[in-house]
Amino acid sequence: MKLVVARLTHEAQDVLGLELRSKDGSTLPAFTSGAHIDLHLPGNICRQYSLSNCSSERDRYVIGVGLAPASRGGSSYVHQKLAVGDEIEVSEPRALFGIDESASEHVFIAGGIGITPIMSMVRWCIANDKPWKLMYCVRTRSRAAYSWTLAPHGERVQLHVDQEAAGAPDLAGFIGSAGSGAHVYCCGPEGLMNAVGNAAAEVGLAKAATHFERFAPPENAAPAAPAGSFQVLLNRSGKIITVAPEQSMLEALESCGESLPFSCREGMCRSCELPMLEGEADHRDYVLSDEERDAHRCILPCVSRARSERIVVDL
Repeated sequence: MKLVVARLTHEAQDVLGLELRSKDGSTLPAFTSGAHIDLHLPGNICRQYSLSNCSSERDRYVIGVGLAPASRGGSSYVHQKLAVGDEIEVSEPRALFGIDESASEHVFIAGGIGITPIMSMVRWCIANDKPWKLMYCVRTRSRAAYSWTLAPHGERVQLHVDQEAAGAPDLAGFIGSAGSGAHVYCCGPEGLMNAVGNAAAEVGLAKAATHFERFAPPENAAPAAPAGSFQVLLNRSGKIITVAPEQSMLEALESCGESLPFSCREGMCRSCELPMLEGEADHRDYVLSDEERDAHRCILPCVSRARSERIVVDL
């Protein structure tokens, strides 16, 4: 879609808010809380940003863009060059992170710019009168985006400011004080997400009740194992494609004329996901659940490979 930058707002130190609307005022594709969109920027740059506004809104998309200290061109372009009235190419919203409506309570933990998808979830809870609480961790108070929006919610929101706190946030206490059937949602730096995962396990919260949003591979991700060649059978055409050791499966498919959607090429977004009909995958992505990995019914060809000599995909 070609959308217009309708408004730019200063949300916090190094955080810029963007309001995107259609040029003719038409309705935008629906989204769910926690969803994100891709911005396609000059220089063949594609970046994913979470939607922060209420999912019931169909006239606009609102995102928050943090200026990365070592920007690869995406956030720096948005902060330094984008202006009201500019047109920008935007994908339809995709949901990898979202509310589990069966939860008895929604426990949100955000770090820095990770507050963006959490804001949409909080707004969903308010609109649907669902129990929720939020711990928002920031380095300094000046970096707490949306703080004025959250302020009226009083004790539901716990702001942890590193510069002012005596120690680390009590994640186990915050999670453990939730009622039975609660779900935890976290978006933020890798260190915070690891700490939340450990705290959730410490208080006995089921892994299925914890939800994380990542836009970059984990910093401590293990190096990829040596890659051997394997074959991919395209079920619809009968074509057999060999994936060489130095190729990704996505690259091999593209070299043979198969056009697949993609965005990150890092196993983070599921844009290129393919249904898998036969074989065993070597999953190297960061988004599939344990159940999806064990089922071997889908594969992300940008990073994943095959454990079996051949896999069959629905393509």
